[in-house]
Parts: sequence; C-alpha cells; structure tokens
Amino acid sequence: MQQDNMIDLFLASASPRRHEILERMGVRSDTLRQSAEEVVHDEETPEVFVVRLALEKARSGLAARPAGSSQPVLGADTAVVLDDAVLGKPRDRAEAVDMLARLAGRSHRVLTGVAVVDGEREATRLSLSMVTLRELGEAEIAAYWASGEPADKAGAYAIQGRGGVFVEQLEGSYSGVMGLPMFETHDLLAEFGIDYQARWPAER
Repeated sequence: MQQDNMIDLFLASASPRRHEILERMGVRSDTLRQSAEEVVHDEETPEVFVVRLALEKARSGLAARPAGSSQPVLGADTAVVLDDAVLGKPRDRAEAVDMLARLAGRSHRVLTGVAVVDGEREATRLSLSMVTLRELGEAEIAAYWASGEPADKAGAYAIQGRGGVFVEQLEGSYSGVMGLPMFETHDLLAEFGIDYQARWPAER
C-alpha cells in the first residue's frame, strides 16, 4: 500500500480495470477491501441497484480505511441489463453461452453507479450506455469462452478485450462500460475537492 499522503483516494474495488482508468485520468489511488453483497432487492430497478451497490461498496471500503487516513473512498458497480433483467457474472460455461446468445444481435443497457464517501459526505452518479452486439455464431461464442475472458465479466463479455470485436455500436461512455465512467468520476472528484488535474503539466 502506498503512503496515504501520496494518494488522492481509496478505491473500494479489486478490479484492475477501474484502477487502470483512474491511472489514465492521473488519479492516484490505493485499493481497499469491501464486502458488499451483490444481490438485487425485490422491486429494485437496475438503476437503483447499481447506485445502491456502489454506495455500499464505498461505505464498506470506508470501514476498512487505515486509521488516521482522510482520503475519500470510491466505490463502483456495473450491470449489463437486457429487457430489465440484470445479467451478472456467469457462473459457468452454460450460463455464459446463454447470456451471449441472448445479447447477440440486440441492444442492451450498461449501467455503472459511482459513489464517493469520506465519513461526512456521500455523493453518487449514474452512467448509462447502450451497446449493440452483432450476431454471434455458436463456434465463436465457444471460442470466446475458451479464451477465459468472459468468466468474471458482467454479461459475459469485455468491451476492452477480445469481446470488443462483438460490439457493433456504442452510445454513451466507453469507460463506463469498462466499469468506471471518467466523466461522472471527474464530477464526483471535483465535488470532493480532489484537483488531480493540477499535476497534469508536471506528468508530461
């Protein structure tokens, strides 16, 4: 773990993609464990679900923040939504094949909730994107599963990886589909007074 005075915030996520996006922005972060349960509540819309879970992750990370630390904690959650059904990470090959077959040739929503907390304040944002996948053949889906990439991805595909070849159209945030929308994240960091952009000239 980095020294606290060398970071802008803590990230309550083990996702390497979210850490990478923060690095691209120039935000210095360190990772905290979080233990939020990823379960959709009864009568809960996908939009409410991802924002609630992002906030729960941030709160869980805050509870694990090192003693004496004052940096805010960021949590995020991403859901692939088809016909109002949330498609999580596939449990096995059969479920991944079923998800991709259902998504093929259709448009679906990708929702990412982002939350920042510091013990005194809490703020959230929601990113919505529309993604259209082209038609996929059975052999192509099988080969994709065999690559290992879909196993831990919501909706069983990764737009930033090999799954990007399936994406016919994207309306919205590419980084949001990856798992952390830059626009909404910047908005939250500005609200919490994190001026990471002040370092940009020195980091050329």
